[in-house]
Amino acid sequence: MKKIALLLLLFGAGLAVARVLLSPYHLLARYKLGGEGGWDYLTFDAAGNRLFIARATRVMVVDPDTGKLITEIPDTRGVHGVALAGDLGKGFISDGGDDAVTIFDLKTLKTLDKIAVGKGPDAILYDAASRRVFTMNGHGHDSTVLDAAAGKVVGTIPLNGKPEFAVSDGQGKAYVNLEDKNEVAVLDTNRLSVLTRWPLAPCESPSGLAIDQAHRRLFAGCANQLMAVVNADSGKLIVTLPIGEGVDAAGFDPGTMSAFASNGKSGTLTLVREITPDKFMVVSNLETAKNARTLAVDPVKHRVFLVTAELEPPKNPGERRHVVPETFEVLVLGSK
Repeated sequence: MKKIALLLLLFGAGLAVARVLLSPYHLLARYKLGGEGGWDYLTFDAAGNRLFIARATRVMVVDPDTGKLITEIPDTRGVHGVALAGDLGKGFISDGGDDAVTIFDLKTLKTLDKIAVGKGPDAILYDAASRRVFTMNGHGHDSTVLDAAAGKVVGTIPLNGKPEFAVSDGQGKAYVNLEDKNEVAVLDTNRLSVLTRWPLAPCESPSGLAIDQAHRRLFAGCANQLMAVVNADSGKLIVTLPIGEGVDAAGFDPGTMSAFASNGKSGTLTLVREITPDKFMVVSNLETAKNARTLAVDPVKHRVFLVTAELEPPKNPGERRHVVPETFEVLVLGSK
């Protein structure tokens, strides 16, 4: 009876995954958050079921099921991203305007410390294999490395290029897109060095980056409306796939074998299915909203979160556009 029950359980789990694989994604909910200021990266906390949103001078912590604002982590001027070290009970925020990292407690969401790093920290990554945090310094063209447990800087890795998003393979390597070089740099997270660089041509200006750790595949979102799929061991370009315009972020859901690109200018979310580790196909370009350029993936409930807002026309050519007050919102997409 135990064997039969186990088989039925596995069969039921298989059907559940199959339904997700076959069901088209659509808009599940919209949550108005309002408030002032622009935004950048989103981070989903699967263990705590929380969504962290980098928002100009603070980090908004949101309940992803209701859209309720749980709290805000203040004093993060020019914030770009959040990295979570669940095994240490800490979070790390890249404060691009202060050339600093804010460290906070994952339970209380209170600030623990603020330490100086390199120039213009943008994306930020926690590598569990080395227990280190890496800031990708857009102005310094390098990466500052922190001992996550001690909260201390332990080194700097020159990158010889402008870093964008970065991911970890969980085995001692990290990968970072170099936007101005059209390359991905491979980092040794223990020796704090660049192992190699791989060209991404025909990909231009890569920004968002995601990884399928199990099958060793990288997904780079490129400004020329391509997603480049790369072998994470050899650097071989497997395929490029068409995506929308204005991509800034990428994500991967291992439960549904799906990669995503959020395209802010076209207002779409490109869904790419991994059929096998060497075969990929674009399933859909789902309409989202203009300016929805960053995303986070929920691998538990198989949801994708995006944020957007209306932007005021620039007063002068080349001037940054400001958010129309109270228009900022979260979009929740899924297959149910």
